[in-house]
Amino acid sequence: MATTVVITGASAGVGRAVALEFARLGCNVALLARGIERLESAARQAQAFGAGVLAIPVDVADAAALDAAAERVETELGPIDVWINNAMATIFAPVCAIRSDEFRRVTEVTYLGQVHGTLAALRRMRRRNQGTIVQVGSALSYRAIPLQSAYCAAKFAVRAFTDALRSELAHEGSRIRVTMVQLPAVNTPQFDWARSRMAEKAQPAPPIFQPEAIAGEIVRAAREAPCELWVGRSTVNAIIGTMLLPGADDRNLPAEGYDSELTTEPRDNARPDNLFSPPSGDPGARGRFDNRACTTVVGYDPTRLRAGGLLFVLTSIAGAFVAGAFVLGWLASGRARRRDDEPRGLVARCDAEKTPTEPVHAPRRMHL
Repeated sequence: MATTVVITGASAGVGRAVALEFARLGCNVALLARGIERLESAARQAQAFGAGVLAIPVDVADAAALDAAAERVETELGPIDVWINNAMATIFAPVCAIRSDEFRRVTEVTYLGQVHGTLAALRRMRRRNQGTIVQVGSALSYRAIPLQSAYCAAKFAVRAFTDALRSELAHEGSRIRVTMVQLPAVNTPQFDWARSRMAEKAQPAPPIFQPEAIAGEIVRAAREAPCELWVGRSTVNAIIGTMLLPGADDRNLPAEGYDSELTTEPRDNARPDNLFSPPSGDPGARGRFDNRACTTVVGYDPTRLRAGGLLFVLTSIAGAFVAGAFVLGWLASGRARRRDDEPRGLVARCDAEKTPTEPVHAPRRMHL
């Protein structure tokens, strides 16, 4: 019987690339996401590999609907072997320019969506005492950066939830495996449809990787189930640097974070976002950064580092120090900088409850 894999957020970006990679390997795949148009397109691509495919429109913030989707998967495709929690939502804005309902929505999707998916998977996997749950995380679950407070907080919460769950399963002697994959910056469509209060277009902070490269490492995590898999050297730099020098970035991120997350192009204020409802269209797995994205990446299991891996980590640590302890390696390279003589303006009415859609013209450099 073919392996059955469930992927949330499977209609675009990393989730779509993961779904197609599992389908290519001959697995049955269940694609869960909100956007019907993109779901149907992704399903057609997966079916081209001859896999069993089931596309279910569902919002991961709705626990009951997600549980019903899991039941349908088991009825139509068979017992769930692997569940991948990938769905996410974010908003690019300073904390004071984000409304309370927006914080709640990001939390419901990016954190509670993974909790709901995990619970739905556990209800079925416990019956058989087997299965693998993969949480798609981020280097930002160790080091938060400006303009993405809601997203970073949610990823931190996912990591804490996953660590607690793993301990409980070990206490029970359960054969259910739980792993978390910490990702670098990825070339996905989220930077074109994420809600933003910034005047400029958002971008992934370099170095950037293609979603297909990331998908291969997520498949590896599903097979091997390490406690965590750190994907890319920038992720290793971020995590280890934060552990060794937890306050060092506080002097660098005010300027570097803004520069790395924003382009110099003005944002289209009329562009719809996906925070509360899915936009139309089907961009596929990739975003608009093909010319800057790497097609290969290496994942590192921090619990199995031997001589070569240790040397890599020590080199990464040294690199972090040389870079001024700027642990987010992607923020330290390839930054989209403006010329120093270009004014950035001031933060415009930083009151989220009163200015729900007004772009924020924030200074890209701050001197402390």
